[in-house]
Amino acid sequence: MKQPSTAPKHGLAAGDGSRPERADWTVDQGWEHYTQEEHAVWKFLFERQSRLVPGRACREFEAGMRDLPIGPDQIPDFRRLSEVLSRRTGWQVVAVPGLVPDDVFFEHLANRRFPAGQFIRRADQLDYLEEPDVFHDVFGHVPMLMNPILADFVQAYGEGGLRAQRMGVLPNLARVYWYTVEFGLVQQTEGLRIYGSGIISSYAESLFALDDPSPNRVRFELERVMRTHYRIDDFQETYFVLHDLEELLELARVDFAPIYERIRQQSELEPGILLPEDDIMTRGTGTYHAARAKGN
Repeated sequence: MKQPSTAPKHGLAAGDGSRPERADWTVDQGWEHYTQEEHAVWKFLFERQSRLVPGRACREFEAGMRDLPIGPDQIPDFRRLSEVLSRRTGWQVVAVPGLVPDDVFFEHLANRRFPAGQFIRRADQLDYLEEPDVFHDVFGHVPMLMNPILADFVQAYGEGGLRAQRMGVLPNLARVYWYTVEFGLVQQTEGLRIYGSGIISSYAESLFALDDPSPNRVRFELERVMRTHYRIDDFQETYFVLHDLEELLELARVDFAPIYERIRQQSELEPGILLPEDDIMTRGTGTYHAARAKGN
């Protein structure tokens, strides 16, 4: 069960006093200043997750991880990551203090810069952290950015996010990112696999998303996803499944303007609801979230 943290906040979550001097919110990673305790937290998380994800992560994640300078013994140096990543897909990793404003986030993505949290969680936060830290951002996101399809999609999302802000429809587009890049599943020849970083960087959700009978698993349909709320404080009630990652290329070419207009006329959906027209892979029992609602 996820519990709210009393730990200090970072970046935007910490309030105005934490704003960096640079307008793009980037900071120096300060790799040489990480302590042995912080490297030890990385090592624990890396080794635990690396034992779990084989046979759960998609092929593209495993390939990206093999080719990056990422290992268990120390927090990765963003400069070294960027050298490899830029040669493969033109992306780089830039350090930020934590959460950043939406417009800053989209501007980075639109220019193939992935803003990664500079800090790492404390030893008493190993199982859950409200904010994305360096483990979530690097272990979860960066291997997938080695894949040209995901790399193109995330850049297109950044460009689309800037447009959606101007149109006042950002919540609808944010759901696409949440249910794909953060919490997406994909059907591969070996079976159902994880590509979403929020799942793949979480020990508990890597088990829950694939194995637990509670959540729904539904074929991805764009307009349905854009109407569906999500959980920010717990496991997802519904996971949306791609036929293959190539579907993301199709999404990157979509003209969202008429879709925004159509869904504006439709009701929004709660996270666990199923529709008659859904292509349901697994109809969840809902027992986990029902128990949470009762305080169990």
